[in-house]
Amino acid sequence: MNTDITSAAKPEYPVVDRNPPFTKTVANFNTLDYLRLSTITGVSVVVGYLSGIKPGIRGPSMVTGGLIGVMGGFMYAYQNSAGRLMGFFPNEGEVAKYKK
Repeated sequence: MNTDITSAAKPEYPVVDRNPPFTKTVANFNTLDYLRLSTITGVSVVVGYLSGIKPGIRGPSMVTGGLIGVMGGFMYAYQNSAGRLMGFFPNEGEVAKYKK
């Protein structure tokens, strides 16, 4: 599967929305997207906590790691959701949902 999304790339799957707006993309998040977002956030909180043990700044380090994890997890989920809507990733569910 080609995961390089560029303007020259042709979608491999049916296109639901060639240029999906932010609200439609976020509304299209599925359970796996939310699971990935929460997993990335959880791992980042733990890494932040562990990296702050030695200098004695566990709290701020944990919060910073969590914020970075939330942002990274959201961007990953957004990328997958937009890719499904634009036809770059498998999108059987989206085709059935939006082509009624």
